[in-house]
Amino acid sequence: MTAKEKTFLVDTSVVIEGMLTKLISEKKVSGTIIIHKAVIGEIEHQANFGRETGFRGLEELTRLNELAAKGAIAIEYVGQRPSESQIKRARSGEIDAMIRDAAWERKATLVTGDVVQGKTAKAMGMEVMVLREDKKVDKRLGIEDYFDEHTMSIHLKEGVEPYVKKGKPGEFEFIAASSDILEKARMKDLIDEIILKTHFFDDTFIEIDRKYSTIVQYADIRIVITRPPFSDGLEITAVRPLVQLELTDYKLDPAIVERFEQKAEGILIAGSPGSGKTTFARGLAEFYEGKGKIVKTVESPRDLDLKPAITQYSKNFGTSSEIHDILLLSRPDYTIFDEVRDTKDFSLYSDLRLSGIGMVGVLHSTTPIDAIQRFIGRIELGVIPSVLDTVVFVQGGQIHQVLELVMTVKVPSGMIEADLARPVVEVRDFVTKTLLYELYTYGEQTVVVPVKKQQKTGITKMVETNIAQKVRQNLPKNSFADVELVGNNAVIVKTDSAGAKRIIGREGQNVKQLEKELGVRIDVRTDRDNHEKGEQTEETPNAPRGAQVKYGMHDDKNYYYFELKKSAKGRNVSFYADDAFIFDAVVSRKGTIRVSKKGGLGERIAQFIEDGVDISLYL
Repeated sequence: MTAKEKTFLVDTSVVIEGMLTKLISEKKVSGTIIIHKAVIGEIEHQANFGRETGFRGLEELTRLNELAAKGAIAIEYVGQRPSESQIKRARSGEIDAMIRDAAWERKATLVTGDVVQGKTAKAMGMEVMVLREDKKVDKRLGIEDYFDEHTMSIHLKEGVEPYVKKGKPGEFEFIAASSDILEKARMKDLIDEIILKTHFFDDTFIEIDRKYSTIVQYADIRIVITRPPFSDGLEITAVRPLVQLELTDYKLDPAIVERFEQKAEGILIAGSPGSGKTTFARGLAEFYEGKGKIVKTVESPRDLDLKPAITQYSKNFGTSSEIHDILLLSRPDYTIFDEVRDTKDFSLYSDLRLSGIGMVGVLHSTTPIDAIQRFIGRIELGVIPSVLDTVVFVQGGQIHQVLELVMTVKVPSGMIEADLARPVVEVRDFVTKTLLYELYTYGEQTVVVPVKKQQKTGITKMVETNIAQKVRQNLPKNSFADVELVGNNAVIVKTDSAGAKRIIGREGQNVKQLEKELGVRIDVRTDRDNHEKGEQTEETPNAPRGAQVKYGMHDDKNYYYFELKKSAKGRNVSFYADDAFIFDAVVSRKGTIRVSKKGGLGERIAQFIEDGVDISLYL
């Protein structure tokens, strides 16, 4: 029997992929073409939902009828239109079974591009032509002509010149790739090619197919297609990674690498679009895999180019509940979540982290604190440090800042009343340990308060020095007192336990008298540990800071006089004895600092002089 005498029955895959007209033009198929009405129903259903495959299928059917009108083939329509429930169950094989039955009854050759359909028909002893088995398809897409080694993304829209984004993270330029206007027909051809070739390769997927938009992961290229009326014209945006970096390429502080390796298990990678977040996430995933950790990813779409040992799950083909169960049962050490977008994602990330899985989340934010704020309201404040312990902010392809989160109970910065103490989440720069933000509940609101060390004015320093001198007059010999002005009418005095007792006095009489004399409210706090250990705090210096200055010294019956150059007048000077901080003072207009012999400071200076201890001054 010749090809012309044969009868062919085609399924949906052949029609939507536009294969049949090509086979007819190549004389590989001729004679009678049978089309089951289930194929038309399924294609119409897809077109009604705005899917590109539906429109492509209708165009192919139109071309077939044009060929039949010319006498090149004969077309016969058979069967009944499927019901709505049958169309909805198409993925389970309902319509494929109807098509096979029709081919069986008519002893026709089944033409399909679906491998499963072909194998099922062969198992039934039917004559089958599986086009995909023998067809060699060039994997390269037409849109790849716009890419070169420096291009990160291409932006194509009907009625506009093609544009590309070239450069590297943080140093991109957006330029026209050509002066030719992209016509609608050209855009349709490019979209048809993308959709068609996606079905031919194992590493190409249609991740999301909505009525007016389609997202395709084509090997390492992420393609977003939009159509009217969602967009005002056909548009294609394709993005691919420019570079693949290892963690060592970022030249991170060894302490940060150690934190990733040993402690960090609730990590956020934040940054603006195109800043290099996904590139860093890939490097971190392979860092953990190289350390013998089990690593999985949850992506949408799957655009991380990773080693085969790292399994990549798609949010688009599994529910949050399914992903949750699979990850808990497969027991990964770390999961890369790229990217965290909506409330369901935040909930899944938090739940998996609280279940004990190390999580690395990727999300968009313009500042590091914005990334943390996106969790506020979605999870309780007290849980945030358990879910997030490290925030990595990526900017221009580099690690710009690393933050750590710690829960503590304290009086928030800017408050002085002890009864205002509450649980506070401190956000610190991991490298410098500088406190940057505090998160706490204020009334019924959860607030994020920036903590900034204010630059003290000369007047503020002078006021603090005068108050400090007054406070230190009656301190025990080895006690200390550091004073910080808070607002306009309150000071915090940090001292040791012996000093606190002396300052407060019996039933608070001494501190009440000081408050009356100075006209300020005094909050006395014990800070012996920091003073003894010499730990540097924002309030108390430990080692000399600034430039050491020369001075002359003499005394009379009542005072010690420290003489400096007149250029130092009005400036704050720190006194140290053998690198141990004593006090701060402000230089007078005459360039001198006067210390009373009758006060506690005078007694300490006398003791230092007697013991031969060097007294150094620093500006």
